[in-house]
Amino acid sequence: MAQRDHFATRLGFVLAAAGSAVGLGNIWKFPFMTGQNGGGAFLVLYIVFVLTIGLSVMLAEFAIGRAGQRNPVGSFRALKGGAWPAAGGLGVIAGFVILSFYSVVGGWTLAYAIKSVTGALASNDPKVLGAAFGTFIADPLDVIGFHTAFMVLTLVIVAGGVRHGIERAARILMPILALLVIVLAVRAVTLDGAAKGIAFFLTPDFSKVTWNTVNAALGQAFFSLSLGMGTMITYASYLNRQVNLPKTAAQVTLLDTGFAVIAGLMILPAVFAFGFDPAAGPGLTFITLPAVFAQMPAGALFSFLFFTLLAIAALTSAVSIIEPVVSYLIDERKLSRRTATWGAGAVIWALGVPSALSLGPWKDITVGGKSILDAVDYLASNIMLPLGGILIALFVGWSVAARAVDEAQSGGNHPFALARAWIFICRFVAPVAVAWVMIQGL
Repeated sequence: MAQRDHFATRLGFVLAAAGSAVGLGNIWKFPFMTGQNGGGAFLVLYIVFVLTIGLSVMLAEFAIGRAGQRNPVGSFRALKGGAWPAAGGLGVIAGFVILSFYSVVGGWTLAYAIKSVTGALASNDPKVLGAAFGTFIADPLDVIGFHTAFMVLTLVIVAGGVRHGIERAARILMPILALLVIVLAVRAVTLDGAAKGIAFFLTPDFSKVTWNTVNAALGQAFFSLSLGMGTMITYASYLNRQVNLPKTAAQVTLLDTGFAVIAGLMILPAVFAFGFDPAAGPGLTFITLPAVFAQMPAGALFSFLFFTLLAIAALTSAVSIIEPVVSYLIDERKLSRRTATWGAGAVIWALGVPSALSLGPWKDITVGGKSILDAVDYLASNIMLPLGGILIALFVGWSVAARAVDEAQSGGNHPFALARAWIFICRFVAPVAVAWVMIQGL
């Protein structure tokens, strides 16, 4: 078998894995989820779930990937065989499904970065901006064009390989991402009237907590870490055995959580400062925030920086979503990386076209009462990812527990004091909790 590519440094891996986790889920979805679920109490629950269930499932994926040294299917087969490789296959299929619509939304972020510069977003009226957004997503040439551009950027990085493509991009893009999110957060918290938004975000009011809040926090914690689709299994397969897996998983988790918290401080204080609704839902990003920027000094600049930030976050995640697919084609089908990347990318691009058209020319075509884009998102987020997470936790907790603990300890080189607690969470807590989210989502 050909020598497997590996990350050159542990820092490169941490940045790439954090880039996978830090995506639209953190910067687009987290702030409006917080706004819809009462602010500070949601934040506290989110952090608790991230540091327990999320971290445990991430470490489980790391252990499977590094022990197996292959794609999700091959890693499950190397450790146990039987029917378990199908769990890895679910992750590979999820890559096709998720990136098909994720690339469409990623294209929107590229378009809005450009619109920020051209003055197309220079209005402080959400109704005007809402109409402009509706016109944009209904234009087939625009949405397919930006979907194509976003997909090409993703494929260029992945075709470069692990060290020269994924790791190099992460080393460049993640520091830029961090700088942009900090600059924008500092600007937001220094606006007149921002104190109300800061208090809303950071002061928990547990009287507002309902089962819906708990369910939303657990779901957001799980999905924001890019778990359940084989991404972390694949990335960990490019690690050597000297790396301390629990420490690395904790670092990735903390980076991801830090970005989410700063994203909240970047968006919610600004929304409160100008009197908009923090519970505006998905439209908070593409409709409400441009109205906020339009009222700020140098608003066009900050709008451009924000949508550039969003595009970079989407790109680092998109790279990780397709990598399990590419790794599978290289390992199992013996394709070259270039052929695997562009071949898989072409199929995913084609699968994304119906999602791109579903809010415009094909808006009357529905699946289960949802637009094609929403239906594909629902399939991935509510069925495929939770199911993948449950199977990963059960596999580590029950089927290969001893091997997983040995892998987490790097064969005894890095003693792991919380090994028993980790296996307990994988056996009982994570499967039940994720199944709960899955059932509620259905």
